[in-house]
Amino acid sequence: MRIDVHSHVPGFGLAEGSTLANLIDAMDRLEIDWAWVSAPRLECTPTPDQAREANDLVIAALRSYPARLKGYCYINPGYQREALAELERCLRIPGMIGIKLYYQYRANDPVQYPIAEYAMSRGLPILFHAANTPELTRGLEAERNHSSSHAGHIAELARRFPELILIEAHLGGGGDWEWAIKTLCSAPNVRADTSGSVIDDGLVDMAVRELGLKRVVFGTDLSVEAGVGKVLAAELSDAEREYIWWRNAQAILEARRT
Repeated sequence: MRIDVHSHVPGFGLAEGSTLANLIDAMDRLEIDWAWVSAPRLECTPTPDQAREANDLVIAALRSYPARLKGYCYINPGYQREALAELERCLRIPGMIGIKLYYQYRANDPVQYPIAEYAMSRGLPILFHAANTPELTRGLEAERNHSSSHAGHIAELARRFPELILIEAHLGGGGDWEWAIKTLCSAPNVRADTSGSVIDDGLVDMAVRELGLKRVVFGTDLSVEAGVGKVLAAELSDAEREYIWWRNAQAILEARRT
């Protein structure tokens, strides 16, 4: 089995020109059984209505493909009351299994704490967008006027909430993935997903070596062929790959208390 913990439904600038049927076709061709999807907004400060509109896309996708997709609820934590209400709405929907946080606020910003407490109390995973180095984060902030997190910010949040299940998005998303992996070593409740268009040799191998086999999860972030290929290319046994393909994701699901 293969579980992709980081994918997206087309919409709001992501996967432009693609369709939900294209995603399912790619999953079929590459033997991906499940994809965990979200629809984050690219605006710097999306409103609660915009977040709800994004989540409605995910809910519709789950209803169209209930045997292939699970969903993350996307929120802007700056709207605290509305964000928590949106989590309550979404997580009543069959197939919604976690929370997606993007670049509206850094992971170590106190505005995240109520969201972290909500997730921790229910055993819900948070998939957190990341830029992999301080240098890259500063560059993104200057360019787009947002607060992208790097591994240091995510590790800080994880240490504050040690029972929280965090997934750092796309180790292969650009930047210094070696630095990111080393930085996450101090935060054992963070899993690292393998997604992103970067396919450097040794990325998956180092993640397993430094973080441990049970802290690495398979993801594509819509670089589907690359996502599968980098796991296949890793110097791992078939039994070890099973943890990355699906066992670690399944363990995340089994931790849920809702």
